[in-house]
Amino acid sequence: MTINLQSKTLDSLQHLIEVVAQLRNPDGGCPWDLAQTPETLMPYVLEEAYEVVDALQQGDRDHIAEELGDLLLQVVLQSQIFSETDAFDLGDVAQGIADKLIRRHPHVFGDDPAATPEEVRVSWEAIKAAEKGAQGDTTLTAKLARYGRTLSPMMATMKISKKAAKAGFEWETLDGVWEKVEEELGEFRHALKHESTENQAAEFGDVLFSLMQVARWCDIDPVAALQGTNRRFVQRFGLLEQVADKPLDDHSIEELEALWQRAKRVIAGEERDV
Repeated sequence: MTINLQSKTLDSLQHLIEVVAQLRNPDGGCPWDLAQTPETLMPYVLEEAYEVVDALQQGDRDHIAEELGDLLLQVVLQSQIFSETDAFDLGDVAQGIADKLIRRHPHVFGDDPAATPEEVRVSWEAIKAAEKGAQGDTTLTAKLARYGRTLSPMMATMKISKKAAKAGFEWETLDGVWEKVEEELGEFRHALKHESTENQAAEFGDVLFSLMQVARWCDIDPVAALQGTNRRFVQRFGLLEQVADKPLDDHSIEELEALWQRAKRVIAGEERDV
């Protein structure tokens, strides 16, 4: 049964590869797909990855399978584009990650012992560090720069600040972190009044970075926190739309605020309905 399942899986993957190759075929392919480059597809890679995460959070298995398929398409399509210049193909991608997994799991594919998740993590980090060292990527600055290039901005901030703190670049107390937040807020306000748009953006980034340090100190996941805020906003906004007796832009800001506060009370269970 396992062999049949593997055969079915390989057949399905081969079918997908062939479909994507036809979409990229200059003779009868899709004009949109033919116009794409690795760079133009980057937003779709990010979008599909986030949609997978959303599907996983929702727990709908059919939706998860669909979104994983959309993400797989991005892997296959990128590989197809690079194969057209003989750079690499999907087989090279699959072989590369398989080799990496074997190399970084010597406790499974070799003789090194690792009995706990923590021991596995330590071993993984040591092997990874050795690999990066072979590539000349040995300094902490190089690692921080890589986080900034390869992770989403919020994730990169947390990773960068944690690594810097581990190296000793850290406040002594949470009060010191809050002082930094206030300092950056003051600089941002000043920039808004007196400086260029470029400097305003830089100072706003500093505010966000300092607030992320508060999250780190308080052991708060900022991504999950912001996702929760987004969900609550949409939920409240939906209730607000339900009770509005005219188009939203015909309400005064005071009326909208009253409806908003009522929606918050309904969600909190302080009122039965709107």
